[in-house]
Amino acid sequence: VLVTERLKERLGEHLEVDSRSVHAFIVGEHGDSEIAAWSSANVSGIPLHDFCEMRGHHDHEGATSEIAEIIQRKGATYYGIAMSVKRICEAIIRDEHSILPISTMMDGEYGIKDVVLSMPSIVGAEGFISKVPISLSEDEIKALNKSAETLKSVLEEALE
Repeated sequence: VLVTERLKERLGEHLEVDSRSVHAFIVGEHGDSEIAAWSSANVSGIPLHDFCEMRGHHDHEGATSEIAEIIQRKGATYYGIAMSVKRICEAIIRDEHSILPISTMMDGEYGIKDVVLSMPSIVGAEGFISKVPISLSEDEIKALNKSAETLKSVLEEALE
């Protein structure tokens, strides 16, 4: 939730639109192997690439790299973490059925099984309700699988 909000804020600033109109997710593990799901990102239903063109931004690769780099240089996140927990709790207490990127068990999606990754999910009074599938490019799926393998290897090391 925290890094996704940062991504949406940066995209909103870059495109000069309210970040609440930006729909994008950071998926995978929370750390070095997290993935910005650029291929599913949109602004009010308009694919990100098309919206950028409308706003006069044509260097998509350069802009996405710059935004990703800024997000990685996050620094201390003490308050951000608390705000993320608050947001998830609100979705549960208010039974919002909000779509938030939370950690859920992968059961074969994108070829990944038996590991918990942050993926868009519906969150309501019961907590996790269901996953929300998003379109990912082949490269994003490969990166997500690598993220899953990173977590699996950490778990295996911890169990040894």
